[in-house]
Amino acid sequence: MDKDRKFTGQPVLSQILSVIPAKLIRDAAQKHHSNRYYKKLPLRVHLVSLLYGVFSYCNGLRELCEGLLACEGKLSHLGFDKAPARSTLSDANSSRSYWVFATIYQQLLEKYHGFISDSRLKGLSISNLKIIDSSTISLFGDILRGVGRPRLDGARRKGGIKVHAMMDAFSGVTKFVRMTPAKVHDRQFLLRLKLPKESFIIFDKAYNDYRQFHSWSNQQVWFVSRMKENAVFHVCKVLSDKTKKKKSKGVLKDQLITVGYKQEKEEIRLRMRRISYKADDGRIYVFITNNLKISASEVARIYKYRWMIELLFKQIKQNFPLRYFWGDSQNAIKVQIYCVLIAQLLMVVLRKKSETKKSFANMITVIRLHLMSYVELLSFLKDTYLAWRKVNNPVLSSA
Repeated sequence: MDKDRKFTGQPVLSQILSVIPAKLIRDAAQKHHSNRYYKKLPLRVHLVSLLYGVFSYCNGLRELCEGLLACEGKLSHLGFDKAPARSTLSDANSSRSYWVFATIYQQLLEKYHGFISDSRLKGLSISNLKIIDSSTISLFGDILRGVGRPRLDGARRKGGIKVHAMMDAFSGVTKFVRMTPAKVHDRQFLLRLKLPKESFIIFDKAYNDYRQFHSWSNQQVWFVSRMKENAVFHVCKVLSDKTKKKKSKGVLKDQLITVGYKQEKEEIRLRMRRISYKADDGRIYVFITNNLKISASEVARIYKYRWMIELLFKQIKQNFPLRYFWGDSQNAIKVQIYCVLIAQLLMVVLRKKSETKKSFANMITVIRLHLMSYVELLSFLKDTYLAWRKVNNPVLSSA
């Protein structure tokens, strides 16, 4: 009776995994034929093992497997009888295609997108805002080719994998992900995007590509970015100019401009807006957009939301294991990155379900410390102390 009163019957990790429908994993395995050559390690056991490593912040497969080994009495709750061998996991990380994990992530996102999305961002009148950026994860050159000149001291050059992401500003998670060697230019990512009409996207000037901008204008896909310092343009019309006013802030100048690019030896002219904006700290930003209808102040306000993807990358790198990898192949690295993205999405869903006011980092820490504890997860996240007192105090528990 005491055990029934105190415990939920499922460890925390099992409750987290219940957010992933079993059918979703089966469908992904069937789509990619992921279980054909892996009788000892079905896709679900592989995924659960790696998610255990992500949530417990394991820096290597040895830590991961030994951690699972210590939990063998509780593994039945996770859907398997014994911890997989390190060699089995290593082989699967290298051989089982990372695309099946990408499919699981995309299917989870489709399932929970409406639940985790906020209807509006404060001060914005648009409803489909996406943010684009990339983050580089350093690796040695024998995994991915290093960038730059050979080092003078003869040491190996650092290579890297670049994670390009398109984030949905209303849900706070990545909607579209591609991984390339670090030497691949950011602009290549834009060619893979399929955006619906009336979408708004934000990105830094590293992604500037006039040919792509022209294509988006024809599709009525709108963007906001910053203009490069060496950009060549022609001013067609000055819509507003406050540069002569003393101590002016906010929008200083709003101009209609044209920029050119060459296509089959012919110069194409593209019409855009160029907006100079002075922030409260005195720094001046120059924005460009192909939307000619929204106000200049809203253009500046839209670009401010680009910081959200910077925080997302920081959140992922600080709270999940991406300093050390569980394999030395490109496939193993990409599998681990997608498992981290799945874990981050699960945390966003649970944070919304529990209505907790904890910071993301605090929530992850609580889960990591109690990963195999038998406590009710949502109430534990919402108010850890109250939930713990209810577990250990029969008066509160029956109230």
